[in-house]
Amino acid sequence: MLNTLPESSGHPNGYELLHNPHLNKGTSFTEAERRAAHLEGLLPPAVMTIDVQVARRHAEIANLHDDLLKYLVLSDLQSRNETLYYAVLMSDPATYMPIVYTPTVGEACQKFGHIFRQPRGIYLPITARGRLQELLSNWPERDIRFIVVTDGERILGLGDLGAGGMGIPIGKLALYTACAGVPPQHCLPIVLDVGTNNQVLLDDPLYLGLRQNRVRGDEYTAFVDEFVEAVQQLYPKCCIQWEDFANFHAVPILARYREEICTFNDDIQGTAGIALAGIFAALRLTGKKLAEQRFLFLGAGSAATGIAELISLAMAREGVDLAAARSSNSLFDINGLVVSSRADLADFQKPFAKDMPPVSTFVEAIRVLRPTGIIGVSTVPKLFTRDVIRTMAEINERPIIFPYSNPTSRSECTAEEAYSWSDGRAVFASGSPFPPVEIAGRRFVPGQGNNVYIFPAMGMAVFATEATRVTEEMFIVAAEAVAEEVTEENLAVGLIYPPQSRILDVSLHVAERVATFIFDQGLARVERPEDIGGLIRSRVYRPVYAEAAE
Repeated sequence: MLNTLPESSGHPNGYELLHNPHLNKGTSFTEAERRAAHLEGLLPPAVMTIDVQVARRHAEIANLHDDLLKYLVLSDLQSRNETLYYAVLMSDPATYMPIVYTPTVGEACQKFGHIFRQPRGIYLPITARGRLQELLSNWPERDIRFIVVTDGERILGLGDLGAGGMGIPIGKLALYTACAGVPPQHCLPIVLDVGTNNQVLLDDPLYLGLRQNRVRGDEYTAFVDEFVEAVQQLYPKCCIQWEDFANFHAVPILARYREEICTFNDDIQGTAGIALAGIFAALRLTGKKLAEQRFLFLGAGSAATGIAELISLAMAREGVDLAAARSSNSLFDINGLVVSSRADLADFQKPFAKDMPPVSTFVEAIRVLRPTGIIGVSTVPKLFTRDVIRTMAEINERPIIFPYSNPTSRSECTAEEAYSWSDGRAVFASGSPFPPVEIAGRRFVPGQGNNVYIFPAMGMAVFATEATRVTEEMFIVAAEAVAEEVTEENLAVGLIYPPQSRILDVSLHVAERVATFIFDQGLARVERPEDIGGLIRSRVYRPVYAEAAE
């Protein structure tokens, strides 16, 4: 899908055109365009191609030695010239994804009020209850297909960052476009500002959100209900992606709306999808079947239970009884193994509670349960200790070690630790990026179990088909499709996810598979084409400058 300038009537000219990020080409305006749009004298005389502009940005960013500065340079570019911004990102996604999203976005959110330059997206404060549709109507685009929304309470592994959480929806939606070609004009980042319980932020004179403690209970629920209703009224084809809500809100919000509107929670379902994709690929290395696996989770929140449930559903698709499949997944949190006798369990944890005596240490839980894989979603660093990894390696020829917490500072272990403590036998993937590791003369390339392989592709499938719902099965299909893109060459160096340099091709493959499932299930609002892959490709945004209107 190429950019197109609007008809000449009402088209901005001159200085206004240079400050419209959707239409600005900067030095790529031709001499004829400069004359016609009254740009002469407002630009240096040289005319540059977009490739030269991209090269200039590459050089500028490469000379910076601080990732947050790189993030800010890219954010400023997005505010000035959206086409060039996406051309830069899509020219080298493996380099730029860690800058525009994890891990750098975590620091950006922590310092949001101190680095704020220009607003992007919509801020809906709870003080505007009763007027949310009015506030949403201030957004200039009318055909919004994707909203990524957060209330800022559980940003990555960093906790309550209040309105500073806006960096997450902005970053996620940038990846919708850069990684799967979803046109950016259809995307809207939103923060639901219900206050913050972070006293450091409340005391910070530069904090940009409401200066009050968080609203809870019925008032919070009514606020979210009003938001969803406003979205449905204004954007009836929109899919809402919930992002970085606390567990006690994330789970009930998803349960409340998943059968009513097109929606999903990336922390629960996207994380589950990418974990399952890693498991599918890992089984090609271990030579085992999914039904033979047992997983122990470090962390028992919505991410852990979401992964455990999707694994269980995938096992059930292969003929395992669902209850038996759930019993293959165990949870461990700050209070020990999740067992049925505990009085502190939430409803979403109970399907995975073990009917056995309590176990107080993670290593002991490994010895008792003998898992084939451990998955870290605790957001607490260094909990996969030498003892943990060595115990896993004692009971498994190829132990599956997935420290998925991010950013990097929160990872349960590093790639080097997992490989060295297992004598190079671990099948490893992490939530944050780690460099290649050499163990006894063998080179390992750690895979990053990043949701970026799932949610942008899911978005493109929903966009192309105008799907009415997002179902659990769609995430299993997406996981299978991601694993299909892992080559034997990747596996030979321990890489169980496709290289991020191939993210667009991988995403379009995943989107085609998911779109096919959407059509098969009767969930599409458009007619099924003969060539579903062709439909997907026809909707892809390309960062190419629009031609001037005749």
